[in-house]
Amino acid sequence: QVQLVESGGGLVQDGGSLRLSCAASGRNFGYYAMGWFRQAPGKERDVLATIGPSGRSTDYKDSVKGRFTVSRDNAKNTVYLQMNSLKVEDTAVYYCAAGGPNLGYISASRLSPDDYRYWGQGTQVTVSS
Repeated sequence: QVQLVESGGGLVQDGGSLRLSCAASGRNFGYYAMGWFRQAPGKERDVLATIGPSGRSTDYKDSVKGRFTVSRDNAKNTVYLQMNSLKVEDTAVYYCAAGGPNLGYISASRLSPDDYRYWGQGTQVTVSS
């Protein structure tokens, strides 16, 4: 069992940056592949970035490639999402999730929320114009 808590969300201006953190408690954090998702009002939850158990394997949704960077520190049981050049359309609730290690080696475009077993409560990111 893994418990996940996101932090770092907030209000930022268009073009700004935020760094989200997801702290995990429970056993064997380093076993799990991790994912970052977001859900805007009236829209489905969508994958943004994935990272394998060791952190060496990452992938991104096309719309955030070059702007967002996922990383993890297994010694601190934490995964991060660095978000740069934020746009108004990035406004959403952002979630981290943990799943089986194989997920870290599958293209993000092929993954869905159903593939992940454990979820955080989400953190709101609002980008103003």
